[in-house]
Amino acid sequence: MSRFVVLLFFILLFFIGCGTDERDGRPYFVATTMMLEDAISQIGGDLVQVYGLMGPGVDPHMYRATPRDFQRMEQADMVVYNGLFLEARLSEILSRMDDKTYAAAEILPEDRLIEAYEFGGNFDPHVWFDVSLWADVVRGLSEQIITKIPDQEEVLRANTATYLAELEELHNWVVEEIASIPENRRVLITAHDAFGYFGKAYNIEVKGLQGLSTQTEVGLQDVRNMVRFIMANEIPAIFLETSIAPRSIQSIINGVQERGGQVSLGGELFSDAMGERNTPEGTYIGMVRHNVNTITNALK
Repeated sequence: MSRFVVLLFFILLFFIGCGTDERDGRPYFVATTMMLEDAISQIGGDLVQVYGLMGPGVDPHMYRATPRDFQRMEQADMVVYNGLFLEARLSEILSRMDDKTYAAAEILPEDRLIEAYEFGGNFDPHVWFDVSLWADVVRGLSEQIITKIPDQEEVLRANTATYLAELEELHNWVVEEIASIPENRRVLITAHDAFGYFGKAYNIEVKGLQGLSTQTEVGLQDVRNMVRFIMANEIPAIFLETSIAPRSIQSIINGVQERGGQVSLGGELFSDAMGERNTPEGTYIGMVRHNVNTITNALK
């Protein structure tokens, strides 16, 4: 099947090679996730053109590229992706374009990553939930962008320094906000296990109904175990994710209520995608602030 996908990819490139060129003359970057799209924009500003393949509410674990996506990747000066097997269904195609691809999260040393041998890449790919880790991703990405626009190195480094200062401020704010939640209520329950780095960095227990990938099936026993955990620990709220259907979380709420317990819906978190573009939540910093405010308001 993987050989068929790769063959199809190159056939599509042949047929769309003469299609419309969307580049406007600036260095052209294609990013898989919205987090990377935003990072490139913060570093490059008006010096670069950025296209993001995956928009609001899109699940990168399940994403399949369109023929138009193939064209954009072929035209790009650089294709930036998270790596660590986040973009599972794109991995074969990305590996065949390695002359102009950059796996942004794979710059991180393994001793800072969370092991996850049940996941395809052997490490949890959701590194953006630790702002200090994401800052290192930004540093590495900045160096890659400079190689494409060396004559603008001074501007790019200044943009990077400004953004890194904002990320440091954000990280410190998250530490303070999560610490304000009473310790016995500091438990984050979501639809899938995307918040491991968040839990490790900010001292909050994290439990996901699904595994690291949304391709994992949720079983009846998984729901029962989570219901028992919530009731035993008197968890006040659990959370939806914008990129995952709400039915699994609703089944937990129903299960708790059927057993005479009570747990509320704490709100909706951004996990594998950000908010609508041109909104605060459509930026990395705005997304993190939304998530932290939602979590603290529900658990305090």
